[in-house]
Amino acid sequence: MSDPQDPIQPPSPPSPEFPHDNPFQTPAQPPLNPSTPMQKGLGDNAGVRMLLPVGRSGWAIAAGYLGLFSVTCVLAPLSLIISIVAIWDIKRSKGTGKQKHGMGRAIFGLVMGILGTLLLGFMYFNVTRY
Repeated sequence: MSDPQDPIQPPSPPSPEFPHDNPFQTPAQPPLNPSTPMQKGLGDNAGVRMLLPVGRSGWAIAAGYLGLFSVTCVLAPLSLIISIVAIWDIKRSKGTGKQKHGMGRAIFGLVMGILGTLLLGFMYFNVTRY
């Protein structure tokens, strides 16, 4: 068969107990059955979307952060505008095959933008009145 002095020996056939040469190698997956549901993407999981901005509108992310910082009142009007654009972007994506998420952030930015803009207007009119 093979000479013990020969440095290159053919691989030995796998034993029935260990069908793989590499114990860390996973067995080959069977082909997917078309009747089985496809695995969900990362953006389809609500828990992952809560932690990571996957599948989320960039406008909604910006609206959420601007809404958060709109308590300074300076960014409130910008938060209001970006939130409206974010809501429009999310609603527009529903008709496409790739729906965007982030309506909660967009609404948060909208509410905080409205409150901050009202407070900014109230402060402006009180300062200019005197």
